Amino acid sequence: METSRRNSDDKSRIDWGIVLCVLILALVGLGSIYVAASHDTGGASVIKQVVSQLVWYVIGTVAVVIIMQFDSEQLWKVAPLAYGLGILLLAAVLVLYSRSYFLQTGAKSWFQLGPLTFQPSEVMKPAYILMMGRVIVEHNDNYPVKSIKSDWLLIGKMIAWTVPVAVLLKLQNDFGTMLVFFAILAGLVVVSGVTWRIILPAFLLVTGIGGTALALVIPDSGRRLLEKVGFQAYQFARVDTWLHPSSDTSNQGYQLWQSMKAIGSGGIFGTGFNNSHVYVPVRESDMIFSVIGENFGFIGSCLLVFVYFLLIYQMIKVTFDTRNVFYANISTGVIMMILFHVFENVGMSIGLLPLTGIPLPFVSAGGSALIGNMIGIGLIMSMQYHNKSYMFGDDKEFS
Repeated sequence: METSRRNSDDKSRIDWGIVLCVLILALVGLGSIYVAASHDTGGASVIKQVVSQLVWYVIGTVAVVIIMQFDSEQLWKVAPLAYGLGILLLAAVLVLYSRSYFLQTGAKSWFQLGPLTFQPSEVMKPAYILMMGRVIVEHNDNYPVKSIKSDWLLIGKMIAWTVPVAVLLKLQNDFGTMLVFFAILAGLVVVSGVTWRIILPAFLLVTGIGGTALALVIPDSGRRLLEKVGFQAYQFARVDTWLHPSSDTSNQGYQLWQSMKAIGSGGIFGTGFNNSHVYVPVRESDMIFSVIGENFGFIGSCLLVFVYFLLIYQMIKVTFDTRNVFYANISTGVIMMILFHVFENVGMSIGLLPLTGIPLPFVSAGGSALIGNMIGIGLIMSMQYHNKSYMFGDDKEFS
């Protein structure tokens, strides 16, 4: 009787809404990978790719179960260790990177051991989120009375912890992943309590810099200036493809043009499962949304986006139920990570944003990104699993 009651209590502490959303996304991912592999490789390779992704889902599920066992106090202690380990991995990959992947992508971002590959920046994301959550809580504890000076000090601390990550990603030539970290940083600054008298001008400044950089890309003189600050030829090519997708459909713009054709051919209701007629390069991973758009059309694509927003809603709900500021910072980081991935991947697939190689969470093929996202889910689910007032709960509540 006692064992039965304990099992029932454990089940009630699991957020089944989050589990259901991730399960739906996983099924969509496995189906889409099957379609892509069926039309691009065929034969035994289809089963191999699907089974490989299924194994990564199992490993990710184990990671979620393990991380759920950590409460807020334990996560607080783990944060600097996880961040330090992540930095070591980001530095190590600069020496031990996969030469074959470097030739394919131009980025030194992957370890390779036989057929297995691993991208350390993906697991660095949740480690970075944990560390930022701790930095914010510690600062606000030390400065209970808010002021412009203390807010600037907090921003300085957050930037200081971000710089090593950004530098190492720059050395890896992985600009797309760097953007994800900047998105996480921006979201955490907003919820950290920094006054809008700082946030609003900063937002306008960043928008202005982005607009200026885009304007400089168009003329040759502007490009020469951008080259001096680190922009490279492939980045200019991606912007050209984004601005003029139909101008070079046989070379740099081929992938985007084929993705847009595939999604457009799906129409409202799609061509049906496994009825793909347009070839899209790398559609099993970066361009997986083109498979969904072609097979299930506008309706199916909208339903997929709805599942993501339902997942985000469940995360926000759990965060407010726990009333724990440290958890709130973690939740914000995870939400920003997933939202940016979805926004960028869908946007680049339909031509609204430049190509960056960012995968679609829980759907795209690839183990590193999936494990990173599943770790994020584990952090969120630990909130309800340990819905108690620990050392950061009683005096750090929010409404």
